[in-house]
Amino acid sequence: MPITPMSLGRIYMLWDNLADYDVGDIHVSRRFLLETVCSLIGAQNADWIGCVRLSSPQSRDPMKGWRPRTLFTLTPYDNTSAAIDAAFEEMDKGEPNITTTRNVELAGTFRVLSLKELATPEWFEGPSYKNYYKALDRQDSLWAGIPINAGAEIQIGFHRSFASKPFTTDDQEIVSHALRGIRWFFKHQMLGEGVGVASAPLTPVEQQVLQGLLLGLTEKQIAEQNNQSPHTTHDHVKRIFRKYGVSSRSALMALWLGKGLISNHTPP
Repeated sequence: MPITPMSLGRIYMLWDNLADYDVGDIHVSRRFLLETVCSLIGAQNADWIGCVRLSSPQSRDPMKGWRPRTLFTLTPYDNTSAAIDAAFEEMDKGEPNITTTRNVELAGTFRVLSLKELATPEWFEGPSYKNYYKALDRQDSLWAGIPINAGAEIQIGFHRSFASKPFTTDDQEIVSHALRGIRWFFKHQMLGEGVGVASAPLTPVEQQVLQGLLLGLTEKQIAEQNNQSPHTTHDHVKRIFRKYGVSSRSALMALWLGKGLISNHTPP
């Protein structure tokens, strides 16, 4: 069944609204995207994971060098952080479950897949589904993979609770259409965190300073806004420039305008 005109209208409005956010409003615009898509498909929660590919993956690594580096959960519960940390630890050890290895096989391609497409029937009876889905009241999920460059991609999971019915192919189509047309937005998000496009991810404080730089504030104004000394703010600015491999604010802004390096930079 094709996407309804009402759903299309909401998707186009979503795109327009995202374009109106300031470039520094990284987390606010991200939350708006996730909340809107959840509303479109009747999902109760969502995870946003920034992934990078290590420069020298080991030949026997089932993750092929891919590792999660950042996480944003729309509505975290008391046990969400512990469960996801455990899943990330398995990935860091190169011991992922089948849903992760399937995603790794498809890295570099845009995709939106259901749990049934990512796993075997036996997996739903095993510990991974029990610990990382049932324990978080997640009956079913749709996982979207959005490539940013050869060394980075974003994975977004939309989740339904056990009080809801599983996702349908129509839901899958809505997610695919909503996310496919805004690659510029995902590039800006990865740039804002420094994941996959800088020598190291930005700290939360550096992200606040970066937001001020992108909004055109002076270092003095940024310092006042963040309750920092001008000297501390200047040190953060220098570290931000160093991580992005630029030497000026104009060069930093060029990245957001697509005139600098959103390259195939592979983090160490």
